[in-house]
Amino acid sequence: MNNMQILLFHIEPLKAAHIESLCNNLGIRTSRIKQEDYSQKLAYLAGIPGFPRENADYTGPEFPSEMMVFSNMADILDRFLSEYKEAGIPPIGLKAVITPHNIFWTAEDLYKELFKEHQYFQKQ
Repeated sequence: MNNMQILLFHIEPLKAAHIESLCNNLGIRTSRIKQEDYSQKLAYLAGIPGFPRENADYTGPEFPSEMMVFSNMADILDRFLSEYKEAGIPPIGLKAVITPHNIFWTAEDLYKELFKEHQYFQKQ
């Protein structure tokens, strides 16, 4: 079973459609994550078995920046990123891969961590 997936957070609809089209051509599933699900664990959002939905909806503000999270894409990530750039889709600054370390994080936790790192590297 192909379980490669990209989770999309706060992506403008036309841009999300371009990403989905590219993913479709590569056999990658996409999920546009709703704001109320930002309190859910990444594993749940990626559909990883054994991670039920938490009984809490996110009530905070929308993320100020776009975020893209990759699940089970080790073999195709470089190709996806290359074709993404080739397609002329505007870049997304906050990107991450689901790992054994962050699998238990909520989308909000990951966003905060990526945003901090992004700010740090922008200053360097």
